[in-house]
Amino acid sequence: MENKSAWLLIAIGASLWGVIGVFVTYLYEVGFTPLEVVAVRVLTASIFMVPYVLMKNRKLFKIKVKDSRYFIGTGIISIVLFNWCLFSSMKESSISVAFILLYTAPAFVTILSRIFFKEALTTRKLTALLITLVGCSLVIGIFSNSTASISLYGLILGLGSGFFYALYSIFGKAALSKYDSLTVTVYTFLFATVAIVPFSGLGAKITLLMDVKVLGLVIGLGFLSTMLPFIFYTKGLQYVESSRASIIATIEPVVASVVGFFIFNETLSTWQYVGMVMVISSVIIVQESKKQKANRPQQFDQAGV
Repeated sequence: MENKSAWLLIAIGASLWGVIGVFVTYLYEVGFTPLEVVAVRVLTASIFMVPYVLMKNRKLFKIKVKDSRYFIGTGIISIVLFNWCLFSSMKESSISVAFILLYTAPAFVTILSRIFFKEALTTRKLTALLITLVGCSLVIGIFSNSTASISLYGLILGLGSGFFYALYSIFGKAALSKYDSLTVTVYTFLFATVAIVPFSGLGAKITLLMDVKVLGLVIGLGFLSTMLPFIFYTKGLQYVESSRASIIATIEPVVASVVGFFIFNETLSTWQYVGMVMVISSVIIVQESKKQKANRPQQFDQAGV
């Protein structure tokens, strides 16, 4: 596959992650809570992913019981809390702001990698952190009017989504040292499903889930914005460097902002748009060159929501 085709697959995958706000917002409108939407997403994703992995290679399901701790980290501590923060942030602020704050994750990864893996804080990383900080200050409306700014709770939720998503890299790095990426992904969603579905209150929504419109939203959330982009992104990664893929994936918050504007009439102030560009730029800046990357141990790379 030529690089251009691989780049297209990655861009499509990131774009599909970017439209997740459509399904989440409409599920809110029919009566679902953020916790229930998280439960719906991980459950539906598991239903789609298990058959997919079985068809690819059923041996990928083989893991050691003691290694369950990795998937408690990726599935429960990261994915459940990350999704809850992200979806709650969308409800508290807007799709655009929620996704921009989500992209603080690389900054958190840089800090956490320094703490846990003793990775050096290079000039490039420090510059990216500073730009992220300034960009986020603009996004939260520090120079905007009161209607454009977001609440402290919304800010905490947005940064929380970035932080817990960053933890996926930390736990995932340990898991990927022993298992295939498909194994890590499918068990992440399975552990998340077991942890949240029984306590989500989703059972009370069974009748609602039988509605054709709601079922369509659920399938859209679990397949179109979770399973399908994962396949596209993973396929593209086979032919494109992960650092370049991460840069291409910055189309995700852009798509989310476009969706918020055209479908839900969300608008940002000029300063907030400047902040969005700065946050996205920091993601690009923090990426290491091929030579730099070759000189350090392989790390787990983030890929979309």
